[in-house]
Amino acid sequence: MRTPVGLSTASCPLGKAENTFRLAAELGYDGVEVMVWSERSTQDPQVLAELAQRYGQPVLAVHAPTLLLTRSVFGVDPWRKIDRSAELAMALGAPTVVLHPPFFWQTRYARSFVRGIQDREQAGGVFYAVENMFTWRPRDPHSSRDFQAYSPTWDPVGQGYRSVTLDVSHAATAGCDALAMARSLGPTLRHLHLTDGLPGFRDDHLLPGQGNQDCAGLLRYLTRTGFAERGGQVVVEVNTRGMSEAERRQALAGALSYARRFMED
Repeated sequence: MRTPVGLSTASCPLGKAENTFRLAAELGYDGVEVMVWSERSTQDPQVLAELAQRYGQPVLAVHAPTLLLTRSVFGVDPWRKIDRSAELAMALGAPTVVLHPPFFWQTRYARSFVRGIQDREQAGGVFYAVENMFTWRPRDPHSSRDFQAYSPTWDPVGQGYRSVTLDVSHAATAGCDALAMARSLGPTLRHLHLTDGLPGFRDDHLLPGQGNQDCAGLLRYLTRTGFAERGGQVVVEVNTRGMSEAERRQALAGALSYARRFMED
């Protein structure tokens, strides 16, 4: 059994979801992760189903609009955002909803978050894969004013989630070892954002192999520990802003080749 390798719409210019489906098909990806955004097509199950069929690229996961930039997408109530994302995923046959933990100011939501996610996942339908985040740091390297922006924590290890998304860039930004996090998460790790990064204040989302993380070792570890058998997914989520179309195509083809190479070693 082979782990599917998908392409996130966040890896292409936002506002052009169809381009991601087309590029994923042309490069040989196994599917697409849809970042729900202000772009209407990312919110519409009929449009997304048509794109998936036209390009032969199933929707592997739906990323809920839980970013600061999507605070008004799917409404402002955080649980409604999650539930609408799950409805979208189920309508598309996508097994996974990716979501971020609450911001610290979402106090009521944060208090009920862990239990609320547990209850929703036990009810069935989709996996609610909570993503690791990071401490916000100032640009000044001499400052010690780290800011804990997420509640109950940015770190999903030990929180009791049944499903987790591991984002390699976020691990790097937090100064963590993504491979060590994967080992700690064990079978709760169901979804991987394949990227890379460096410690610091920037969430770089570099191409795998360009940062300080052992992406190759991580992919080999997932293969050895039955990631595919438990329905795991790898999704390339990298920053291609500033690239030409030819450069983006080359970068995303290289990321796909990298993933398959080290999962099939």
